Amino acid sequence: MYAEFVEEFMAVPVIKGVKTESERFAGAVDTYCIEALMQDGKALQAGTSHFLGQNFAKAFDVQYLTKENKQEYVWATSWGVSTRLVGALVMAHSDDEGLILPPKIAPLQVVIVPIYKGEEQKALIDARATEILADLKTMGIRAKYDDNDNNRPGWKFAEYELKGVPVRVTLGARDLANNQIEIARRDTKAKELIHADGISQYIDGLLLDIQNNMFKKAKTYRDEHITKADSWEEFVQLLDNKGGFILAHWDGTAETENEIKEKTKATIRCIPIDEMGVEEGVCVLSGKPSKRRVLFARAY
Repeated sequence: MYAEFVEEFMAVPVIKGVKTESERFAGAVDTYCIEALMQDGKALQAGTSHFLGQNFAKAFDVQYLTKENKQEYVWATSWGVSTRLVGALVMAHSDDEGLILPPKIAPLQVVIVPIYKGEEQKALIDARATEILADLKTMGIRAKYDDNDNNRPGWKFAEYELKGVPVRVTLGARDLANNQIEIARRDTKAKELIHADGISQYIDGLLLDIQNNMFKKAKTYRDEHITKADSWEEFVQLLDNKGGFILAHWDGTAETENEIKEKTKATIRCIPIDEMGVEEGVCVLSGKPSKRRVLFARAY
């Protein structure tokens, strides 16, 4: 459920896995997690769910009555995604100009900015913008017409870029005369002139394209930063020079895990629950036998 939300709505690819005993939530029997990669090459634990067994129930004396009319300690789980997902969103997508928000979760998906000289032009642009706005809202698109005359168009462009609004529509007198509209997308900063007829349907499709493109870009970056390391020298070099996730063998002991953490500040982010890294080898540090590779990274 976490992975579906983060990938489909936030456009951030994640790896599902299990934490090692050292990285588990204190008192948990198992901790499951989704791990994401930020643009600076550091990992972020984006969400966790914990199987607590009966540990907390026994500590706090939480019991229930069974069908057999007996008291038993409850089996508990703990679920947590938090405000750190906001941080993940910012760090996974944004650029030096500000936020870049995926359309599915952007509070404002489309902003219409008028460019005019004089009241006569403004009246014509207002009328056309109001039509477009009504069409967009009918389609369920969160849109706004910013006709505030306290700020110039350039200021508005920068403001909505900073806020990460996915699509900006610019309406000028010349555009109206030519029956065309300028559309700028936040993710690629590409601008294009589109024929005004059917503009709402075009924007609807564009929002979907932006959503998919943002996920594809983040996934490409993530996949390019999952690197296998087969020696300790290679492991350290990758950490210092490339960053991202390192897929390396581990002998399964807490001692080796802690030694790697002390030497490099890298931790085992997770043991992937899919087939990633399932192969026999030798531990990258100790040289002892290993049944599979695990994901290491420096993290927030």
